[in-house]
Amino acid sequence: MSDIVKRFSEYLESIEYPKQKTSWNIAGILKGKNAFYRFDVRDMIKLEDGTQAQTTSFNSQAEKMVIEKDKQWIIFDLNELHKYGKSHNKKKVFEEELISKLEWTIFIEKN
Repeated sequence: MSDIVKRFSEYLESIEYPKQKTSWNIAGILKGKNAFYRFDVRDMIKLEDGTQAQTTSFNSQAEKMVIEKDKQWIIFDLNELHKYGKSHNKKKVFEEELISKLEWTIFIEKN
């Protein structure tokens, strides 16, 4: 298990891990909530220009994408993210844009 998955697991209950290699890393219920989700939790990648990014696939079996920031976790709904990208004919979207445009976004302050 990667360090980022281990750190994020502290915010989940009823945790499950995939039994085989798949597009999600951890599943569970966010503490204080009641829905069970599969999460894509990976370290950001660095692009050639030095900016950080995260990739996703339209075929992902994950339901939520998790981005780790210094003081919080940002969780995006992948179905909504994919619909937004397709409807705006975008292959690349930025975090600030998603935060302002997507309805299902959760911010969790780190302990």
